[in-house]
Amino acid sequence: MVGRNNGGNDNGNLMKALSNRSQHVVHLTHNDLDAAGGDAIHRMRYDTEGVFTIFSSVGKFSALLATVAGSPGRGDLLSISDLGFQKGSVEKLKKAKSNGWRIEWRDHHRWTEEETTAVEKVGVLLHIDTDICATGIVARDLMPGDATAAEVARVVCDYDLWRHTDPRSKVLGQVVMRKEYRDHVRDALIRGVFSDATIEAEYASIMREMEEQIEHSIRHTTVLGTKYRIAFAPLYGYPSETAHTIRERLGTDIEVIISDNGRFSIRSVPPVSHLIAREFDGGGHPPAAGGTFQFTFFDRVRFFLLKRTRHFDDLVRIAESL
Repeated sequence: MVGRNNGGNDNGNLMKALSNRSQHVVHLTHNDLDAAGGDAIHRMRYDTEGVFTIFSSVGKFSALLATVAGSPGRGDLLSISDLGFQKGSVEKLKKAKSNGWRIEWRDHHRWTEEETTAVEKVGVLLHIDTDICATGIVARDLMPGDATAAEVARVVCDYDLWRHTDPRSKVLGQVVMRKEYRDHVRDALIRGVFSDATIEAEYASIMREMEEQIEHSIRHTTVLGTKYRIAFAPLYGYPSETAHTIRERLGTDIEVIISDNGRFSIRSVPPVSHLIAREFDGGGHPPAAGGTFQFTFFDRVRFFLLKRTRHFDDLVRIAESL
């Protein structure tokens, strides 16, 4: 198995695949363009056949890290990228080390001094740089001086850091959101290719769909708060673009885009997104982060029917206390 796109994969199946792997590098990373770019550079450095990739949402990171940690390391490398520190990470890293893994972690989210110290004490090579995207850190470490890796990092960072100076980055960022095309984009980046017929056709389809889904979200948006205007909207697709449109039309300060399962993306004008997300088992950057509302069955039903949940008030309280 060359790699995995881990979404709904059972942890037992993943454990079996890890135990039977032939690759000597396991790359545990996020599931967006930054992750695809970082994985492309891992495969430039270690060869595609040598990397076992696990794409993970923020919400599944802790469970997937535990699964890898519990599998035999055999002296191989566990490389983590574009995923921030979460509660319980240190214990899982210790278990991974005891099972024979060498561990490197490259990230551009914000960590506390206590978190970095605790992870480094385990014996993890940890590189954090909040000024660039994770792909930029990976390129700098794994492929220094390589022109293709540098260009991949530049295009990916343009999208991930919301610079929007290179039109190629927006196209790739949108296409990767459809996970069935993530490997295609990743494999194109390995070759230094930033557009092809498949990418262009999928982007055109996405643009048509995006406009309709954003309008649907806006129709069900609730705005709360006094210190900040905080918008809550159901997710029908494209969280970043939905948040941007809501801010543009409604003049909001913070936008929270929520999935049916309680997971949410948050964007904010004040640099507080990561602080809010941490209170909901998540994390990220000051202007953009993600977390999870712990939905009960009745929360799910209420949100499905009314597009409202009691968790809105909790988030407003936390945001306005910062």
